[in-house]
Amino acid sequence: MEAAAELRTQIQAHLTMMYATGAVDAYFQELQELDEGSAGTGHVAEVLNIFLNDGDRILRDIDSLLNKPLHEVNFSKVDALVQQLKGSSSTVGANKVNLACMEFQQLYMAKNKKGCLMELAILKGDFRDLRNKLQTFMQLEQQIVSLFIM
Repeated sequence: MEAAAELRTQIQAHLTMMYATGAVDAYFQELQELDEGSAGTGHVAEVLNIFLNDGDRILRDIDSLLNKPLHEVNFSKVDALVQQLKGSSSTVGANKVNLACMEFQQLYMAKNKKGCLMELAILKGDFRDLRNKLQTFMQLEQQIVSLFIM
């Protein structure tokens, strides 16, 4: 299966780039190993899709909270949402998103709305970049699976 070998080479190059840019860390590798240990059941894709969908929702909710006048911003809710995103990003090995969440924490703890909005833009960009990389990874994985189903 030459096509499968080529796809595996593409996946490996893509993963190398994801690690080199700091988008993912060793926890992502552990997640992948769980899938390999269960004969490629698609566990990783399922977990990543949940992470991406939850991340989208969390970012929308944070955006909504921060787009109120300063005296109406509920920073404790912002904290809870950022903690949730930080936890899930740690679980899947989303290193850059996790680091952006840590930077964000310092700003909302100081109730710095302007800083929070600037950091939210960075967090959204890091999340969008990760989304694109993870979707490419999952598409390549799915192409390999489809070769063996035919």
